[in-house]
Amino acid sequence: METQIPPANHLIHETSPYLLQHAHNPVDWYPWCDAAWEKAKKENKLVLVSIGYSSCHWCHVMEHESFENDTTAQIMNELFVCIKVDREERPDIDQVYMTAVQLMTGSGGWPLNCFCLPDGRPIHGGTYFPNVTWNDLLLKLATFYKQNQHQAELYAAELLLGIHQSELVTLKTGSAEFMKDDAKKIVDNWRKYFDNSEGGPNRAPKFPLPNNYDFLLHYYYSSNDETILDHVKLTLDKMAHGGIYDHAGGGFSRYSTDSLWKVPHFEKMLYDNAQLVSLYSHAFQLTKSDLYKQVVTETLEFISREMTSAEGTFYSALDADSEGEEGKYYVWKKEELEKLPGENAKLFFDYFHVNQTGYWEHGNYILLRKNDEQEIAAKYHLSIQQMNSIISKTKKILLKEREKRVRPGLDDKQLTSWNALMIKACCDGYDAFGEQKFLSAAERCAGVILSKIKRSDGGLYHSYKNGKATINGYLEDYSFTIEAFIALYQSNFDERWLEEARQLADYTLKHFYDPDSRMFFFTSDLDPALIARKKEIMDNVIPSSNSSLAKGLFMLGIYFDKKEYTETSSSMLHNIKDDMARYGSSYSNWGILLLNQTFPFNEIVITGKNTEQKRMELNQQYLPNKILAGSINGNSKLGLLEQRFIEGKTLIYVCRNKTCQLPSENTNDAIRLMKQ
Repeated sequence: METQIPPANHLIHETSPYLLQHAHNPVDWYPWCDAAWEKAKKENKLVLVSIGYSSCHWCHVMEHESFENDTTAQIMNELFVCIKVDREERPDIDQVYMTAVQLMTGSGGWPLNCFCLPDGRPIHGGTYFPNVTWNDLLLKLATFYKQNQHQAELYAAELLLGIHQSELVTLKTGSAEFMKDDAKKIVDNWRKYFDNSEGGPNRAPKFPLPNNYDFLLHYYYSSNDETILDHVKLTLDKMAHGGIYDHAGGGFSRYSTDSLWKVPHFEKMLYDNAQLVSLYSHAFQLTKSDLYKQVVTETLEFISREMTSAEGTFYSALDADSEGEEGKYYVWKKEELEKLPGENAKLFFDYFHVNQTGYWEHGNYILLRKNDEQEIAAKYHLSIQQMNSIISKTKKILLKEREKRVRPGLDDKQLTSWNALMIKACCDGYDAFGEQKFLSAAERCAGVILSKIKRSDGGLYHSYKNGKATINGYLEDYSFTIEAFIALYQSNFDERWLEEARQLADYTLKHFYDPDSRMFFFTSDLDPALIARKKEIMDNVIPSSNSSLAKGLFMLGIYFDKKEYTETSSSMLHNIKDDMARYGSSYSNWGILLLNQTFPFNEIVITGKNTEQKRMELNQQYLPNKILAGSINGNSKLGLLEQRFIEGKTLIYVCRNKTCQLPSENTNDAIRLMKQ
């Protein structure tokens, strides 16, 4: 007998995988739309704004317990107007109601459930609720609103004021002055929270936060503080060895539930993996670690294999769950691991700690490593090279076997902002390793952004799926794409990418800029207004859109010698500088801009027939304090390249503040000048 599909609700015509997951719930879900709010006003009902995303484990749990429950759905439908929101499609809505729930409860997360007045102002909220608690809350809230509307109005007004005041930026007047000691203050306070045993922060759960370590790498380069480099290497080694890394298939899970990087929350996000590719590429340039090269190579192979569309854009996420169990796709039974590696089973068990160290729960093991390769190789009378060859072959066997399992759900929407992060990641991988396929992947995706996602008015859409771009772009779409296009120019010296970045910068200045604070709103002035128009300031798992744009404007200001860009960037940094020392982890992307402002920053110009070779030689080194410009034949519109071409020679110019040293024909000589 065939299972009958329940009737569809208003989500059935959406494209978001998360919304479609709820399209056959008995709850009468609406997407975010005028019709839902008009219904609430007409019937004078509270509105439930329920926010999540497709790979969210506890979102699935609450759906199963409550939103698929006919009794619960009947209460929700009778007493509330219910709106479902994909936080990845609508980060603007998520920002507003996440702030509200954090103000009300002191914490936040997903699923995010916020109860609002019919005009959108919140009055109550939380995250996951067990079904019994949820049913009780629904009845109490509906009764409260019916009997105490005036009190609800007063509370909503007070809470809205708090939402407006959160992350409020006041324009700082006076000249923007940045000192080297500003960065030292950030790091000296931050280092108190380092876990110098297992890497990362001294708490659990542990999120990778790659931008934190990009800043700390850059700080080490500028300050020569070896303790900082030691902490970064420890963290990167522990993450790459831990269960948070997928040793069979490449790529990282979203976070570790413990302090050891052992047990991951198994969802895989595009934005994490993109930023981690960039971080490990930079760390390889500095350390030449084979481990870091392996991480980048395997992660980009995973992205190509499982997260790339036929057009060359990148999917959003893989679910943590499969067959209703978190991590089932990724963990192993001992019996499987005894059989699959064949005669190399004992070596495999030692290498991946299939023992009490790697044991998780319910007879399942998580593959993980420790820094004991020499010891294991010696035990089996193998060279490191021989052992690695065996392990590599065995991993391929495991991957092939794993692909027979029921796969986790794929969120196949392609977000412009996250795709931009992956474009930059591919460029960083290409710069570090010279693999043409990495650059080709970046160019291919960037081409789709220009042809399918960029609008005729110069704006960007936020989401793309099945050949259709939707949702007006947010500041993160512009800022990350600007940085991606700058990275692409520096990888191939095709000036159209710089020009595209400049046009996007001008668009943001027109549609997102707030002259009162000299910062940028998250939403365009073309978007319908929410109850608050937020600015994203603090860096998180993803850098804030304001810090990203400030970095992009800094670089474009140099490339195009445009004072408006550089002054805006400096003013933005000046506005938030006093907050940075208190919690460096939340301002790490701003910190990179601070380092560029306070330590020598190099403008590197390469001209002549061997320009590409010299560019690749420079990128063998970790040189974070630079921009690159180049031309093979001297035909360039960039001011940086004017009068730099001499027939028959390939020259490298090292310049600072528009003043250049005598050109060099030798890459090592140029690098020495950069480090002076």
